[in-house]
This record gives sequence, C-alpha cells and structure tokens, in this order.
Amino acid sequence: MSEPELDVVGIGFGPSNLAMAIAVSEHNGAGGPDAQVAARFLERQATFGWHRGMLLDDATMQVSFLKDLVTLRNPTSEFSFLRYLHSQDRLIDFINHKNLFPLRVEFHDYFAWAAAQVDDQVTYDAEVLSVTPVTDAAGDVVAADVLSRQGGELTTHRARNLVVGTGLRPRLPEGVTASDRVWHTSDLLHNLPKLKGTDPRRIVVVGAGQSAAEAVATMHREFPAAEICAVFSRYGYSPADDSSFANQIFDPAAVDDFYLAPEDVKRQLMGYHANTNYSVVDIDLIDDLYRRAYQEKVLGKQRLRMLNVSRMIQVSDGPDRVVASIRSLVTGETTNLAADVVVCATGYHQADPYAILGELGDLCGRDDQGRPQVERDYRAVADPRLRVGVYLQGGTEHTHGITSALLSNTAIRVGEILDSVVARKAAPALIGV
Repeated sequence: MSEPELDVVGIGFGPSNLAMAIAVSEHNGAGGPDAQVAARFLERQATFGWHRGMLLDDATMQVSFLKDLVTLRNPTSEFSFLRYLHSQDRLIDFINHKNLFPLRVEFHDYFAWAAAQVDDQVTYDAEVLSVTPVTDAAGDVVAADVLSRQGGELTTHRARNLVVGTGLRPRLPEGVTASDRVWHTSDLLHNLPKLKGTDPRRIVVVGAGQSAAEAVATMHREFPAAEICAVFSRYGYSPADDSSFANQIFDPAAVDDFYLAPEDVKRQLMGYHANTNYSVVDIDLIDDLYRRAYQEKVLGKQRLRMLNVSRMIQVSDGPDRVVASIRSLVTGETTNLAADVVVCATGYHQADPYAILGELGDLCGRDDQGRPQVERDYRAVADPRLRVGVYLQGGTEHTHGITSALLSNTAIRVGEILDSVVARKAAPALIGV
C-alpha cells in the first residue's frame, strides 16, 4: 500500500499544538526536502482562541513571558513573544514596564499572531468525527484515517502519527448544570453582557483559585450596587507559591525526575507542590480583595462577603433567580442565598485523550487506574500491532508531572515530540515499531 499522506495530524489547535506547528515550520525551514515533516492540524473553532471567556482587561499571566511558545526550545526563533512585541512596536514599552508577566489579553494576541503565521498547516472549523485504523496485510496498524467535517464537507487525512491536543473541559459541581443564571468562569466574559443594565442584587462566586478571585474582583467592580458572595471551603484564599526554588518544579529537568520517580514519590511531589498551581491566587489580588473588604467595613457598606469554610451543596435554578444552598463546614448550618447569578470557578478536567481515537484508542495502553501509559517522549505505550505514533499534549500529569497541561514546558515538550517523530521517520525499522 502507499505511504500515509501526512507525517502528523494534530487534533486540536490550542497553544500546545500551535507550538507544535511552529516547531514543524522551523524544522522544515532548516532542513532539506528529505527531512520535511508534513503536518495538518484540525481545530473545531472558527479561529484561534484560548480561554476567551477569561480575557479580563486587567488579568495577567501567571507564567513568565520567556516561557512562550518557542524561547526555551529556540531562543532565536522568529515566533517569540519578544519578536511579537517588536512587530507591534511595543518592545521598548514592555521593557520599561519592568514586568515578567504580560496581560493575559496581550498573550492571547501573541498566540493569535503566531497562529496566523502557520495557518497553512491548520484547518479551522473542522470537527473530527472519527479516527479509523489502516492495516497492512499482516494486520498491523500502519496509518490512521482522520475524518473531519468542515461545514458540509467531509475530508479524510491519512497520517503516520497523531498528536492529540484536545485540551481541558470546564468542570461544574456535581448535580449542577450551566444555564443563563449558572455560569462557569470559562464563559464569564461571554455571559457578562446578560447582566448589564439589570441591576443585579446578589452574585455568588464559588471557588478558591485564581479564576474565582478574578471573578469576584470583576463582579465587585462591574456591579457597584450588588452584593458579591465568595464561597470556598478554605479559611481564606491561599497565595500561589512562585518562589524561585519551588518554581523549579516547572523546569524541563523536573520532567525527567518525575517520570523516573516511583509512584509514591510522584504522589508526594504533586502534594508538596500543588500550591504552585492549583486552587491558589496571586498575592497582589488577595491583598486587593482584602483591602476592598476592609474598606467596606470601615465605611459601613459591606457588600463583599467571604463565606469561608463553606460549600455550595445545591443550586435551584429558576426563571427569575437562582438559589444557592451554602453549608457551613463548621456548624453544618445551611443558608439559602437567592441570587441573580451563580458563577462556578470550579476548574477543569482533562478529557480522555483516547476517547476520540475509537478502535485505535483501544490499542493504546492504560495503567491500573485507567490513565494513559506514556513513554518519556509523550508517545502512548501501545499494542505492538499499532505502528502509528499517538502523542499526547495533556493527560500526562501522572507520568510527566505538573507541567502536563501548562504553558511552562510547552516549547520543550513539542520539540521532544517532533524529535521522536523525525527519528522514527528516519529509521522506522530500528525504532520501537
């Protein structure tokens, strides 16, 4: 049979697969015709977009601009954040700003700028419908046919390797369903216009992390007559540990350490350093919210309420209001809060990266907890019959550590994946067939 048409098909085109497309572009630009990697990325959104619902005007990145799409892999890249700033005539202004952490909306614009330069590799508005194994006479899976739909048109791409970057899914509390009055923070900016001009009396925000605190600050500012109730099970917001030594957990070398560590050490490391990323808030935002709450106490006009050591146990949604039942973890007493809106800042979960792969996913290995088994190069451990490379951009936190779905190590990760693809292309009979 003829060789597969493409070396790589990427499913999803968020920042991780955008970085992958850039790595492919730079590789192809540096090599001869025999070294070219043919790639196509399929994205269901109509244009590039990354957490658009939380691109608040004053929200900043929680990662240094030097951990952009390319710099840690290729400091001289034309796709760096500094190159973007130069193209926007803001490089000097950014330097004068003396800040490592750009505005989130600015970093999103950087992503979109970079995506526009590799759009020849991307098909937008393309929904992946199925992935079908292609077998040879011996029954080995030597390629995958990826069927996608763009508008009313169906297209099949045949590939030697798949890079799955389908991202995270918003998570709501158990039993809670999104509606016009119950939101997840991922849709905050999309839904905010619904409240404009309605003079809301009370807004409830559930959660203890950065997104929750940002939602509280935004609602408190945007609706000066509304009572804002922040509900979380902790005593107060916990600051993110961004100290220099703790930040080494995001270093590329830490991935090697984590991958090689025994399972009990992996669990310990995640426990020790969860406060670098999970359910924590920038200290400046914590201080700002405390200042607002204290000022209101002084003025006798308290409308920012912190319902700490509490949990939302039920939501009753109605046409005119929503009622959030809040239980104190100290006394067990339940308080029913009638509100205009309940905003759930309750995080995200990683979609099963194998789910979209159908029969081909059944050939990919899982551990005793049902999680993907993954090699150090992010290639799924697979049945020997599967000769198609399945690489995971996300869903590998249990094997590769805390950077699995974060920007911190993206530039290095895609370089490692591309190196693996290129090496196996160059010597397919010698490498892990």
